[in-house]
Amino acid sequence: MKKIALSILLVGTMFSCNSIKNIGSSSSLQQAVTLLGSLSSNSTVQQVSSLFTLLDTNKDEVIGTTEAIGTISENFNILDTDNSSNLNLTELTGLLALLK
Repeated sequence: MKKIALSILLVGTMFSCNSIKNIGSSSSLQQAVTLLGSLSSNSTVQQVSSLFTLLDTNKDEVIGTTEAIGTISENFNILDTDNSSNLNLTELTGLLALLK
């Protein structure tokens, strides 16, 4: 129940952000929020890969700061291990370590 409430709160917060304008369809955003909310330390790389695909709205194979949401946005600088100001799939899988 707590995860559901946090997901709803996250969706509400997302719609109030200016960066939300850069996200493609609301369906993809909803899927990304749901998937992000369901991630745990037991999640798989495949789940992170699916999240990466949903967030990479401009299909440039990296997640920029305007594409990042929730925990990813909050920990962007930690996840960005090569300091490129973008997250590749390998860097995004570092999110699993943060969830432990």
